[in-house]
Amino acid sequence: MKQISRKQWIKFGIVTFLYLLFLLWVKSWLGLVVLPFIFDAYITKKIPWGWWKKSENGAVRTVMSWVDAIVFALVAVYFVNLYLFQNYQIPSSSLEKSLLVGDFLYVSKVSYGPRVPNTPLSMPLAQHTLPVFGCKSYIEWPQWKYKRVPGFGKVKLNDIVVFNFPAGDTVALNNQMEDFYNLAYREGRRMYPNTVNMDSLTREQQRHVYDLYYNAGRNLVRSNPQMYGKVVVRPVDRRENYVKRCVGLPGDTLQIKDGQVYIDGKATQNPEDLQFNYFVQTTGPLIPESMFRELGISNDDQWLVTDGSEANENAPFLATLGITANTPVYHLPLTQKMLKALEGNKKLVSRIVREPGDLGGDVYPLNLYTKWDRDNYGPLWIPAKGQTITLTDDNLPIYERCIEAYEGNKLERRQDGIYINGQKTDTYTFQMDYYWMMGDNRHNSLDSRYWGFVPEDHVVGKPIVVWLSLDKDRSWFDGKIRWNRLFKWVHE
Repeated sequence: MKQISRKQWIKFGIVTFLYLLFLLWVKSWLGLVVLPFIFDAYITKKIPWGWWKKSENGAVRTVMSWVDAIVFALVAVYFVNLYLFQNYQIPSSSLEKSLLVGDFLYVSKVSYGPRVPNTPLSMPLAQHTLPVFGCKSYIEWPQWKYKRVPGFGKVKLNDIVVFNFPAGDTVALNNQMEDFYNLAYREGRRMYPNTVNMDSLTREQQRHVYDLYYNAGRNLVRSNPQMYGKVVVRPVDRRENYVKRCVGLPGDTLQIKDGQVYIDGKATQNPEDLQFNYFVQTTGPLIPESMFRELGISNDDQWLVTDGSEANENAPFLATLGITANTPVYHLPLTQKMLKALEGNKKLVSRIVREPGDLGGDVYPLNLYTKWDRDNYGPLWIPAKGQTITLTDDNLPIYERCIEAYEGNKLERRQDGIYINGQKTDTYTFQMDYYWMMGDNRHNSLDSRYWGFVPEDHVVGKPIVVWLSLDKDRSWFDGKIRWNRLFKWVHE
């Protein structure tokens, strides 16, 4: 028998110790089946792991060395992405000016504790679709139940959080920018265009109207894959990643009044760079590009509503805001600091009007008549694990997705009441914590106001640092790299 050196035993001991610590952390003793292979790799060497190194064929050694390196890199990236951190790019302006379009972030998985993957057989660095090939980047079997490894803490109020998009469980592939449920309701309303006076209907009659819209729209989308694309269902960890600010915790009662968030009746502290949309009318000239750059308003956020010409289709709408469209009018997202800067420029700016909240469209829940809008919303209670609520016609649409889609129950509304998993009941006890997420760019953010609560099993991690930031409006020789944002802490 070949002599086993002390160095081999030391290496084996270190690797085994670290691996056992990892298993203790993730609480998965199934991983003990790997120990014999570790023992063989370092001690007995019965399995010829490096057989290709002894090959007399140079091509085999070259190819296999590349394969070995690539496999090792993929496995390393897989585990780093799952348990430590992952890269994330800011795709939209919903968190400006806190996070900018083009920011690249390191997202810490250990801040809130990494999740054991729902779909363990997947390609690293691909969320749900393989580039070039256009096919799924994961295998649907096996699917593991939700489990979170202990982390450094829990989501706190005002944390910026990366999470899987809750309403992204069902997707029409040709309309991925719009969630399936909003798409179905919108198309259903288009099929039944007559205005319905909801105030004259009972809650039950209103529910029948919403069911009519949704079922008609859903059937239209599913029966027209050429137009809307194939409808697919995605597991939790394969849904799109979103990043927003947590403005409501489990057990909180949240309300929004004139854009101000209230928790349990008390106004919360607003982010320093909170933004709303405004209509800005000039005294005659156009706003110069240099001013837009100084204010930090991107090209995508600059909308010239009217240049002041007589014939303008937006003039009637502007008149409802008290704006006579005889000089240029812009639609711009502004922080309080930017607003004051423009208000102080009397030579250029003649009038500024904040965009009304009801221009934001339908809000969550889409099947409940509330008269809420994005600036005046609620109150509603955010579900907390172990807490029990009484279900009524007024609150069931708010919590039915939590009960059915997120916690996996079968919910039915029959003539004699509500049934959950075949049992008649008027109460429900939540099995998970939920959060309310919103963007700092309040009028340019599709957030919880539009699709509801974020379940705890959808939380991915916490952005820690901006490692790169690129301005898509500028060239490489004109400030494309935002040097002042490189390695900037997100929560400073």
